[in-house]
Amino acid sequence: MSKDNNTNRRPMGPGPKGHGPMAGKFEKPKDFKGTFSKLLNYLKPYKVKLIIVIIFAIGSTIFSIVGPKILGKATTKIFEGLISKVSGGEGIDFSYIKNIILTLIGLYLLSALFSYIQGFIVTGVSQKVSYKLRKEISQKVNRLPLKYFDKVSHGEVLSRVTNDVDTVSQSLNQSLSQIITSATTLVGVLIMMLSISWQMTIVALLILPISMIVVMGVVKRSQRYFKAQQKSLGEVNGHIEEVYGGHNIMKAFNAKEQVISEFEDINNELYDSAWKAQFLSGLMMPIMTFVGNLGYVAVSILGGWLAIKKTIEVGDILSFIQYIRSFTQPITQVAQISNVLQSTMAAAERVFEFLGEEEEATESQTPIKLKEVEGRVTFENVKFGYNEDKIIIKDFSEDISSGQKIAIVGPTGAGKTTIVKLLMRFYDLNGGRILLDGHDIVNFSRSDLRSNFGMVLQDTWLFSGTIMENIRYGRLDATDEEVIRAAKLAHAHRFITTLPDGYDMVINEEANNISQGQKQLLTIARAILSNPKVLILDEATSSVDTRTEILIQKAMANLMKGKTAFIIAHRLSTIRDADLILVMKDGDIVEQGNHEELLAKGGFYYSLYNSQFEDVEVS
Repeated sequence: MSKDNNTNRRPMGPGPKGHGPMAGKFEKPKDFKGTFSKLLNYLKPYKVKLIIVIIFAIGSTIFSIVGPKILGKATTKIFEGLISKVSGGEGIDFSYIKNIILTLIGLYLLSALFSYIQGFIVTGVSQKVSYKLRKEISQKVNRLPLKYFDKVSHGEVLSRVTNDVDTVSQSLNQSLSQIITSATTLVGVLIMMLSISWQMTIVALLILPISMIVVMGVVKRSQRYFKAQQKSLGEVNGHIEEVYGGHNIMKAFNAKEQVISEFEDINNELYDSAWKAQFLSGLMMPIMTFVGNLGYVAVSILGGWLAIKKTIEVGDILSFIQYIRSFTQPITQVAQISNVLQSTMAAAERVFEFLGEEEEATESQTPIKLKEVEGRVTFENVKFGYNEDKIIIKDFSEDISSGQKIAIVGPTGAGKTTIVKLLMRFYDLNGGRILLDGHDIVNFSRSDLRSNFGMVLQDTWLFSGTIMENIRYGRLDATDEEVIRAAKLAHAHRFITTLPDGYDMVINEEANNISQGQKQLLTIARAILSNPKVLILDEATSSVDTRTEILIQKAMANLMKGKTAFIIAHRLSTIRDADLILVMKDGDIVEQGNHEELLAKGGFYYSLYNSQFEDVEVS
């Protein structure tokens, strides 16, 4: 089976400014609550661990917030000891102070231990959630129809797999335990404050509404910019990925200035949304600090007055001020978390939007699995258009017998390549049927259907690995001897043996350490190795020299014996011996027959054929 079909890269090059409907404008999340709810569903399998985290977070917080109250008693004891010393008494009770210090050390150690345990668990949960998201995205990519990738850049998809999932993962890791700790701290500190003085507590609580108004105001304004920031980041990645992939073309056509200009436009959009988002969220800390300082002043004045009235002790003032700091800290953390959560919801929404994209049509629950495929292909009133409102194949019918060699010719855009894409079910029809050995192809599983096809494309695809591994990709269980035999049939063996390390030579990531013609020979060898029932050659010899082309044609003639073969070619001289030639124009078959019959008609094929010998380019 040839794997070229579903991994072939689309041509890349300088792309347009922006890659989606969000380009150049800001939008709030379409469904903030829905996104948050979906994220919670990913945490449900770990509810036991999260309960443990909550317990340890509460324990850590309790051990931490009890400290100031005990420390306040130590302060009061020292104050009373000093007063006693001045009055001629026994002075400070250092034994009592020592016990308090030891108690505080023990409490703070327990608090740190509990905090470490809950952090360890939360990190594991967040990584498992991000692992699951990446796995689902990877599986989703394989279930998406090709039409999705016709409209979305590769960089945009990569951004969702990397940037967006990383944002969600980091947020869960940092924010999950903080949310629990902040909530526990808020409640615990409030109880301790009330135990010291309800009057001082009321004054301290006046900070809350002011703080909440500030937080909500900033969050409301900054959320749309965080969404735009994530979107613009994906656009920047998409642009860079496309330009890098097509940098040779960009340089050849002197498009450097245009590419830089387009990048600056997209980068400016990212800069504009990012600095606004970060600036607005950054305002929260200084504003919260200012509001907190106002609270300290009010509490200190009231505490001094209550201490003079003997309502509270001097140490209680110190404890209460520490509790105010602990009380405002979770509010500050909530402000920081809200900043992170905004980015998280924007990223999570993009991930869930991708996971919610329309998938390929569902396969049959009882798929047909033929023991032996003969290779008969029938097209019955096939209608298709990449867009439903623009049908390019209007009514195509043809019955192709097993073992026939079928050539499809016509000008660019006539629908030649589209037919074989439909045959392999890369796209679903708008009407009609395609039959393989009398069975509708929709009744096969896609993997079984495509296992019967070998495909060699004009745009070669090789991965980073040895030449042996690249050819063996056609049939993974093939032996080295079978790989070499396929290479010989494709007339690739000779050039391979002249390379450093021969079959063990590693093709680099860009596959630029071998020529274009050599790449094509390797993909042909891969198709030969797969030994398909139906062979599809899409401009398979367009990138090789004339001498090599003749050798390949001989090898292909032997390969195609007893097999159904579809050949798509512009060079009509290569398909003169085809059993049937389908001449396409504007999605319709305008002529059909063998080479001699079509020339005798003096029609469209006659014009195409003769134009190639008049040095007129058919476009």
